[in-house]
Order: sequence, then structure tokens, then C-alpha cells
Amino acid sequence: MAGPRAKDGILDMPAYVGGRHSIDGVAETFKMSANENPLGASPLALAALQQPGDPSLYPDGEAAQLRAALAELNGLKAEQIVCGNGSDEILHLLAQAYLQSGDEILHTQHAFLIYKLASRAAGAQPIEVAETDLTANVDALLAAVSEKTKIVFLANPNNPTGTMISADEVTRLHAGLPDDVLLLLDGAYAEYVDPAVYPAGFDMVEAHDNVVVTRTFSKAYGLAALRLGWGYCPPAIADVLNRLRGPFNVNQLALQAGLEALKDQAHIADSRAHNHQWRDWLVQQIGGLGLTVRTTQANFILVSFDSPQTAAAAEEFMCAQGVIPRGLVAYGLPTSLRLSVGTEAGNRAAVAALQAFVVRGGNE
Repeated sequence: MAGPRAKDGILDMPAYVGGRHSIDGVAETFKMSANENPLGASPLALAALQQPGDPSLYPDGEAAQLRAALAELNGLKAEQIVCGNGSDEILHLLAQAYLQSGDEILHTQHAFLIYKLASRAAGAQPIEVAETDLTANVDALLAAVSEKTKIVFLANPNNPTGTMISADEVTRLHAGLPDDVLLLLDGAYAEYVDPAVYPAGFDMVEAHDNVVVTRTFSKAYGLAALRLGWGYCPPAIADVLNRLRGPFNVNQLALQAGLEALKDQAHIADSRAHNHQWRDWLVQQIGGLGLTVRTTQANFILVSFDSPQTAAAAEEFMCAQGVIPRGLVAYGLPTSLRLSVGTEAGNRAAVAALQAFVVRGGNE
């Protein structure tokens, strides 16, 4: 007997596969595959988790306190903030709300995989647009716009390339889009960029009806396990997402921890400083081994090898040494590994593992 049939396109989607989190036979590892904050969460957030409250009660379905705190911190309007079960949920909600069969979305060549998955789940076709030096090419994106285009997804900085385009380039991209095309600015790694130069995009949301900015608590805030994110939207889009989302889509622990985490901006500053210090150190040390390495604007670096086979061998060798990088075959970068900035011990272990790999002739 044939059971229920998934709608067209679902079974053609590759399931999302995250980076490795453990290695068989290796007890102690440095997980540098998921871009998690090596400093962990703020002590204030951790303290909030020790007071879970009554689990029999529903959480605040409006996330009112958290939205108010986000608005105050960023100079925004609370009523235009929509909170989600990770920023991924906001991306999926936008796809559900604004895409249908026959539509197209644009994403850069090496973009976050969820853009493709969310779009296909809504019946739309993702269109990959070539990058220049692993960086979003505004002219190429604008040239790819058609009557079928409904959303342009842009991560800035991008995962996994870590490259970022300027505020002027983001503005130029938006100016070239039709009014009915939504520009999604994914700022998952925003807190790792110097605030003085980061193109946050909040002003664009307030000035236009077709721009949404998303942020997450999973990276710099160190709350990945709680799945908490948010979007800043024009009023009409916020209204649509609030109608579509689940009534209690953010759990109580996430709300409590997120609220306390926002109060500890010193922790964010410390996380940014740690990242800058050790990201530069990793680039210097790994580059000194003769490997191709590029710094990024986020909390990871890219290490490239002479072939896909060598990159795969390097990944296996590092894992055997207790250091877990992220292979990038699914992102169209089979000759590269992404290495998250970790603790001092993890960073030093990563360099030692790569040095041993090079010494044994691994990159020849």
C-alpha cells in the first residue's frame, strides 16, 4: 500500500547534515566544526537557566520582554521584532509566507544551506549566483533577477566563506531590486564584526517595505542549544510572520536566558576580542605551514588544500588527532575545511594537527 505522498520536490532535497560532533575511539576532542562560542554563554544567561520556573505553564507567546530588550539595545521598534526557534525558523517562515510553486529565490554560490532547503520546501526553485573571490557579487545577483524572483537571501558575513560586503554594496543591491522582491539580510555572525563597520541593515528595514534582517543567539551569545533567533521586519511582514508562526514557538528557558544574555554586552565584547586575537593567530600559524588560509569576518577561517582528496585526508587526520573541522563538500568547496576559532587549547591543537599532516606530506 502506498502511504501519504510528500509534495513535489521534498524528496529531492538533501537532508541538512551538520558538522561532526564526536569521533569514534577518541574520548577528548576539540569540536571546531559548528562555529560555537568557545567562551560559552554569559554567566547571567547560565544563572537564568538555574531558575527554570514552572514547566507546566506556557511561555509568553509574544516574547514581549525579550522583544523590548532587543529594541532597547539596538534602537529598534519592538512591534517589528519577531522571535523564533532559532533564526532558521524566521527563514522558513519567510519562505512559507512569500514563496509558492514556480517562484525563484537567489542565493550566493557558497551560501548557508538552509536557504535552499527552506525554498524547496515551499515549492520554489533556488538559483545559485556566482561569487567573486568567495564574496557576494552584487552585479551578478542583480543580473540573475527575473520575473520569478521573490526573495534574495544574503548572509553578511557569509557562512562558510566568512566574507562580507559593505553597506554601500548592500544598499546598491537593494536599490536594484523590484519593490516586490524581498531582501533577507542574515546577520548570524554580526556580533563578531566591529560594530563601527558592520552594515546592520536595520535602517533599511525602517525605510523600505521589502527588507528583513535576521539575527541569532546561537553564535556570539553562546546559546546554540536553546534555539533562539529573531527578525526585524517591516510592519506588514511582521504581521504575516506572527500569523504564521506557532503560538508558543520560543520556549521559556530560551526567553529567560536570551533576556539575561542581552544584559551582558561585556561578554559579547570579550567574545569578539577573543575571536579577533585567535583568528589572526590561526591564520598566521597555519599560513606559516605553507597551507592556503584566509581570514574571515566571522568566527572561523577557511583552510584550502590542493585537491578534494587532500582536504578529505586532512579532515580525517585532524579528527584522529582529536580536532574536528567542518568539511565543505555540501557547500561546493570540496578542497577546503572550515575551522571554527576555539579555545586556546583547541586552537593550538588544530595547528599541531595540521603541522603533523603537512610534515607527513599530506598536502603534496
